[in-house]
Amino acid sequence: MAETWSDIASEILHLYPSGGRLIGVAGADAERSRRAADDLAAALDAAGQTVERAHTADGDEQALRADVIAPFRAGSGDRVLVVSGPASLLDAGARGLWNYSVWQLAGDEKPHTAASALVQLDDPATPYRRFADFCALPGSFGA
Repeated sequence: MAETWSDIASEILHLYPSGGRLIGVAGADAERSRRAADDLAAALDAAGQTVERAHTADGDEQALRADVIAPFRAGSGDRVLVVSGPASLLDAGARGLWNYSVWQLAGDEKPHTAASALVQLDDPATPYRRFADFCALPGSFGA
Protein backbone atom coordinates (compact mmCIF):
# COMPACT_ATOMS: atom_id res chain seq x y z
CA MET A 1 0.00 0.00 0.00
CA ALA A 2 1.29 3.45 -0.90
CA GLU A 3 2.57 5.57 1.97
CA THR A 4 0.53 8.51 0.64
CA TRP A 5 -2.75 6.71 1.36
CA SER A 6 -1.56 5.65 4.82
CA ASP A 7 -0.58 9.24 5.60
CA ILE A 8 -3.97 10.56 4.48
CA ALA A 9 -5.75 7.85 6.50
CA SER A 10 -3.73 8.90 9.57
CA GLU A 11 -4.66 12.53 9.00
CA ILE A 12 -8.36 11.68 8.70
CA LEU A 13 -8.25 9.60 11.88
CA HIS A 14 -6.41 12.35 13.73
CA LEU A 15 -9.04 14.92 12.74
CA TYR A 16 -12.04 12.58 13.06
CA PRO A 17 -11.12 9.82 15.51
CA SER A 18 -14.56 8.30 16.02
CA GLY A 19 -18.17 8.13 14.92
CA GLY A 20 -19.54 7.93 11.42
CA ARG A 21 -17.12 9.67 9.09
CA LEU A 22 -17.85 10.54 5.46
CA ILE A 23 -14.98 10.79 2.98
CA GLY A 24 -15.43 11.94 -0.62
CA VAL A 25 -12.89 11.06 -3.31
CA ALA A 26 -13.47 12.98 -6.53
CA GLY A 27 -11.75 14.11 -9.68
CA ALA A 28 -12.17 14.74 -13.36
CA ASP A 29 -12.07 10.98 -14.01
CA ALA A 30 -14.69 9.09 -11.95
CA GLU A 31 -13.08 5.69 -12.58
CA ARG A 32 -9.72 6.98 -11.39
CA SER A 33 -11.57 8.26 -8.31
CA ARG A 34 -12.88 4.73 -7.75
CA ARG A 35 -9.37 3.27 -7.74
CA ALA A 36 -8.06 6.04 -5.48
CA ALA A 37 -10.94 5.54 -3.04
CA ASP A 38 -10.30 1.79 -2.97
CA ASP A 39 -6.68 2.49 -2.02
CA LEU A 40 -7.71 4.96 0.67
CA ALA A 41 -10.31 2.51 2.02
CA ALA A 42 -7.61 -0.18 2.22
CA ALA A 43 -5.38 2.21 4.20
CA LEU A 44 -8.23 3.01 6.59
CA ASP A 45 -8.97 -0.70 6.97
CA ALA A 46 -5.29 -1.36 7.72
CA ALA A 47 -5.54 1.32 10.42
CA GLY A 48 -8.25 -0.75 12.11
CA GLN A 49 -11.33 1.08 10.83
CA THR A 50 -14.62 -0.44 9.72
CA VAL A 51 -14.86 0.84 6.17
CA GLU A 52 -17.79 0.95 3.78
CA ARG A 53 -17.43 1.86 0.09
CA ALA A 54 -19.78 3.45 -2.40
CA HIS A 55 -19.31 4.82 -5.90
CA THR A 56 -21.40 7.13 -8.02
CA ALA A 57 -20.65 7.38 -11.71
CA ASP A 58 -22.91 10.36 -12.34
CA GLY A 59 -22.59 12.23 -9.03
CA ASP A 60 -26.36 12.79 -8.70
CA GLU A 61 -26.47 14.66 -5.39
CA GLN A 62 -30.08 13.86 -4.50
CA ALA A 63 -29.66 10.13 -5.16
CA LEU A 64 -26.38 10.14 -3.24
CA ARG A 65 -28.04 11.79 -0.24
CA ALA A 66 -31.06 9.45 -0.29
CA ASP A 67 -29.45 6.15 -1.22
CA VAL A 68 -25.99 6.35 0.37
CA ILE A 69 -25.55 9.16 2.90
CA ALA A 70 -28.88 8.94 4.75
CA PRO A 71 -28.66 5.17 5.38
CA PHE A 72 -25.06 5.54 6.55
CA ARG A 73 -25.96 8.35 8.95
CA ALA A 74 -28.90 6.31 10.28
CA GLY A 75 -26.46 3.65 11.47
CA SER A 76 -24.28 3.85 14.52
CA GLY A 77 -20.79 3.01 15.56
CA ASP A 78 -17.28 3.92 14.58
CA ARG A 79 -17.10 3.48 10.83
CA VAL A 80 -15.99 5.27 7.72
CA LEU A 81 -17.83 5.60 4.42
CA VAL A 82 -15.59 6.33 1.44
CA VAL A 83 -17.55 7.56 -1.58
CA SER A 84 -15.92 7.96 -4.97
CA GLY A 85 -17.18 9.67 -8.08
CA PRO A 86 -16.86 12.55 -10.51
CA ALA A 87 -15.92 16.16 -9.86
CA SER A 88 -19.51 17.00 -8.85
CA LEU A 89 -18.91 15.34 -5.45
CA LEU A 90 -17.19 18.58 -4.49
CA ASP A 91 -19.70 20.95 -6.06
CA ALA A 92 -21.12 23.61 -3.76
CA GLY A 93 -24.26 21.59 -2.91
CA ALA A 94 -22.49 18.34 -2.08
CA ARG A 95 -19.33 19.79 -0.56
CA GLY A 96 -20.83 19.94 2.94
CA LEU A 97 -21.52 16.19 3.00
CA TRP A 98 -17.91 15.25 3.64
CA ASN A 99 -15.87 15.32 6.80
CA TYR A 100 -12.82 15.05 4.53
CA SER A 101 -12.40 15.14 0.77
CA VAL A 102 -9.68 14.04 -1.63
CA TRP A 103 -9.25 15.41 -5.12
CA GLN A 104 -7.26 13.10 -7.35
CA LEU A 105 -5.66 14.38 -10.51
CA ALA A 106 -3.19 13.38 -13.19
CA GLY A 107 -1.07 15.27 -15.63
CA ASP A 108 -1.84 18.97 -15.78
CA GLU A 109 -5.41 18.72 -14.48
CA LYS A 110 -6.39 21.60 -12.21
CA PRO A 111 -6.74 20.93 -8.49
CA HIS A 112 -10.03 21.59 -6.73
CA THR A 113 -9.78 24.39 -4.18
CA ALA A 114 -12.33 22.81 -1.79
CA ALA A 115 -10.55 19.49 -1.31
CA SER A 116 -8.94 18.60 2.01
CA ALA A 117 -6.13 16.79 0.18
CA LEU A 118 -4.80 16.69 -3.38
CA VAL A 119 -3.26 13.46 -4.66
CA GLN A 120 -1.33 13.30 -7.91
CA LEU A 121 -1.96 9.98 -9.67
CA ASP A 122 0.08 10.10 -12.86
CA ASP A 123 1.22 6.62 -11.84
CA PRO A 124 -1.39 5.01 -9.53
CA ALA A 125 1.32 2.77 -8.07
CA THR A 126 3.21 5.82 -6.79
CA PRO A 127 0.70 8.49 -5.78
CA TYR A 128 1.96 11.56 -4.04
CA ARG A 129 0.36 14.32 -2.03
CA ARG A 130 0.34 17.66 -3.73
CA PHE A 131 0.17 20.92 -1.84
CA ALA A 132 -1.04 24.07 -3.57
CA ASP A 133 -0.98 27.62 -2.34
CA PHE A 134 -4.50 28.64 -3.23
CA CYS A 135 -3.93 32.12 -1.82
CA ALA A 136 -1.93 32.89 -4.96
CA LEU A 137 -4.65 31.72 -7.35
CA PRO A 138 -7.18 34.07 -8.94
CA GLY A 139 -10.72 33.90 -7.56
CA SER A 140 -12.03 32.33 -10.78
CA PHE A 141 -9.64 29.34 -10.56
CA GLY A 142 -11.44 26.00 -10.35
CA ALA A 143 -14.82 27.50 -11.18
